Amino acid sequence: MRRESDLDMQAFYPEELQITQISEQEKALIIHLKSQKHSYRCPKCAVEMTAYHGTYQRIVQDLPIFQKKVSLQITAYDYYCKNGQCGVTTFVEDYGDFIGRSDRMTGRLEDFIRMLALETNCEGAAAICKEMGIRVSGDTIIRMLRKMSGAPVPVCGDTIGVDDFAYRKGQTYCTVICNGETHEPIEILDGRNGDALREWLKKNKQVKKVTRDRAGAYAKAISDELPDAMQIADRFHLHQNLMKAVKEALKHELPNHIAIPNSPVTMPLETETDAAKKNGTEHSVRSAATPL
Repeated sequence: MRRESDLDMQAFYPEELQITQISEQEKALIIHLKSQKHSYRCPKCAVEMTAYHGTYQRIVQDLPIFQKKVSLQITAYDYYCKNGQCGVTTFVEDYGDFIGRSDRMTGRLEDFIRMLALETNCEGAAAICKEMGIRVSGDTIIRMLRKMSGAPVPVCGDTIGVDDFAYRKGQTYCTVICNGETHEPIEILDGRNGDALREWLKKNKQVKKVTRDRAGAYAKAISDELPDAMQIADRFHLHQNLMKAVKEALKHELPNHIAIPNSPVTMPLETETDAAKKNGTEHSVRSAATPL
């Protein structure tokens, strides 16, 4: 039976998101929410649509509660745009200032991180957030501050490059997206499992060509979100694939050990001319060394 003293968690979330389940772990709270919206306006043509395209799962960080990390698992909808004059085929909903269309943090969590960074610095704020159970990097905080200041965000054309890199080798990895024409970094995403890339591609449907590494997670995210996009293996990984194939072929064709016979070393025979030159040199040395 519900008591009047129980904390009403629903009061901390918008009406459009209904709490369906709360799972408590040792160091984390997982709050499951489901969208209650039945229509949404297309962000391009502004026509209100009611035809669902499907549902998808969003994982969003929120402010910690009682020193526990809070993760929101949201079941959200995406919609068909049936306006024939609009270039958008499908689009996803957002929840105003609470969560943006492609954000991975709630608005109140971003406000807290920005305030913390302004009082300290980006790397210091990231270290404090880590102790609080908030996963964020210094580079992400820089982008958040830049977005707040209204600074222009780099845009890309229809060609991009995708690869992973390590903040700490073997521990923390991220995904970098570069402009395929200028080769300048566009975005740095957390993780390399493809989830962040998938969310980024949802709002960059203009991409037609993607140069990537051999990671299967990237390939799947690109195929799912941009099925018509051309995926290209970069030269580094083509060379890496070639060298791997050559090594495998040599392993099968050549024995593990190759015996090298020990042949006796023969010294060249000394000729009479060489002996005369040698004796003449020794005689000159002895004559120079004889005292007068």
